[in-house]
Amino acid sequence: MSDFRIKPLGDRAVIKPQEREEKTAGGIFLPDTVSKERPQQGTVLAVGEGKRDDSGQLVPMSIQAGDKVLFAKYSGTEFKIDEEEYLIISEKDILGIIQE
Repeated sequence: MSDFRIKPLGDRAVIKPQEREEKTAGGIFLPDTVSKERPQQGTVLAVGEGKRDDSGQLVPMSIQAGDKVLFAKYSGTEFKIDEEEYLIISEKDILGIIQE
């Protein structure tokens, strides 16, 4: 578990979204309407214990702090701590772990 100040409950994770791109790799500057969209990638900072199945058994999370993930576009809840933006999201809305 990480030392992040918020411990998510159940099958939720705290994610630091990737910085918004202001220009493309080719050097084209993106307009504000495009660059203001929330990125769909981020780094997991903290995870909950997992979800309970129908029999009451704990199913642990399949992600861990430090993983880079891809998540659904309009999922989760945004919040700020000390002017930094974070996202708390359910594991079902995380689409995959980015392998580097």
